[in-house]
Amino acid sequence: MLRGIRTAILPAMVMAASFVIHADVAPQSQSSEIQLQIGNEFLSEGRYIDAIEAYQRALIGVDPAEARPARSGLIQSALKLALFDAARVQSDALLRALPRDPDALALNGDALWASGLFEEAEARYKQALAINPDLARAHHGMARSLAAQSQLDAGMNEAEIALRLTPRDGEIHHTIGAIYERLHKYEEAANAFSNYVNLLPNKDRSEKADWSRSEIKFLRSFGQRVPLEMDPEDADQTHTVEFRVVNDKVMVRAKVNESIFQEFVVDTGAESTVITGSTARRLGVTPVTYTLSAGVGEVGLRGLQLARINTLELGTLKLRNVPCLVKDPPLRNLPTREVESLSPLSLGFSMIIDYKTRKITFGKRLPDEPSDFQLPLRLHRLATVRGMVDGTHAANFVVDTGGQVISISQATATQLGRPATARKIPLRVYGSSGWDRDAFLMQGVDLAFDAIHFQNLNVAVLNLNAPSALLGFQVGGIVGHNFLKKYRVAIDLQRSVLRLKDIS
Repeated sequence: MLRGIRTAILPAMVMAASFVIHADVAPQSQSSEIQLQIGNEFLSEGRYIDAIEAYQRALIGVDPAEARPARSGLIQSALKLALFDAARVQSDALLRALPRDPDALALNGDALWASGLFEEAEARYKQALAINPDLARAHHGMARSLAAQSQLDAGMNEAEIALRLTPRDGEIHHTIGAIYERLHKYEEAANAFSNYVNLLPNKDRSEKADWSRSEIKFLRSFGQRVPLEMDPEDADQTHTVEFRVVNDKVMVRAKVNESIFQEFVVDTGAESTVITGSTARRLGVTPVTYTLSAGVGEVGLRGLQLARINTLELGTLKLRNVPCLVKDPPLRNLPTREVESLSPLSLGFSMIIDYKTRKITFGKRLPDEPSDFQLPLRLHRLATVRGMVDGTHAANFVVDTGGQVISISQATATQLGRPATARKIPLRVYGSSGWDRDAFLMQGVDLAFDAIHFQNLNVAVLNLNAPSALLGFQVGGIVGHNFLKKYRVAIDLQRSVLRLKDIS
């Protein structure tokens, strides 16, 4: 579950400096102004913990209507550090004080996005643009929202508008790079990531900066090769392969670099094809550079290698120049060996997985089949759908064919406000980053996905903090095999919908 998430959002964690401003040296208003200037300087240098402390001091004794500069800086710093709850609290306070302020609306949109509330975030960006059509932050938010609905050209248009308004905003360059990468325009993506790196503070030594430099090297290693190249006729048709289920894992047979067929787990909880180090060495897959990934487990961040598969064959489809992650070095002390995995989504395809006929169909376009349920889908690094936990808490759930049970994150569990004395049944759970020693079973959870309702459900509670930080939004939970196996499941990227047809 959540395998192969490459780091792009992990913040730089630095030691906080201490500043003492004595009340008898300067009036409070002057002291607040000094702290605001200090916070702005730290923010520009990428010293986000120091910035937060300075902004918090700047807010002491300040009227809420006059606190916008410090609160805005605090929100931006918290988002850089993946402090999603803190950013949300501060942005809500800012919006209460300035309900018609477009900057406050757009910042609230950013905090909602980071909370995984993508629909609410988009509504805030639209409100902000209705008041100020030239607000770069809101255009950037719309770019991410449209791209998550696979409207890549429209998303690029919004990102380019944002860039014209604020050409030195590195986050916009980063978003443009991500959209170009999804469009398989690797040289343009590398250029955008280079612009992002060049705009970073000189003192920035964050994992995000290191990831971007590795990504630039990897993307440019393709040279004149066309990423994920296929024959034209293959792009215009659907392809079907049979699968079998082993230990709640969907297994298909695929061929790498003209070798013999071998088994791969179909894992929509991964944003890249993943192979083991031994397979890479045996089949001549040469690493290009290193990167970081994150998943369920106590290891959290994990160093992996980026590489390129010359050919990947899956049923009647043959792809050339396929990006992949190499699990090397392997994790130790797991109950099973690590295996190869792939996701049609990461290869740019929509997919139908029918657990009754044991067949997977994938293609650029899927037929619009009848269904019992349709859930809005967002693809931001991973495919997610919205769920409601205990009737009050909205959260997004990763659609993970490589996972097994229905689970929620520790962050979601905390927000439910269950008594501290509530029984927690320990679970033995491991993921792509090793054992999750803190996993437990929560009983009596009500869970709904639109018209699909589960009452008094037992769910696994997992530590998803590292994957959430790397993805840039709070993962609310995971829906895996035990949920999906009851349906003919269509993950339709073109229409941004998850269709479920009951097969029981």
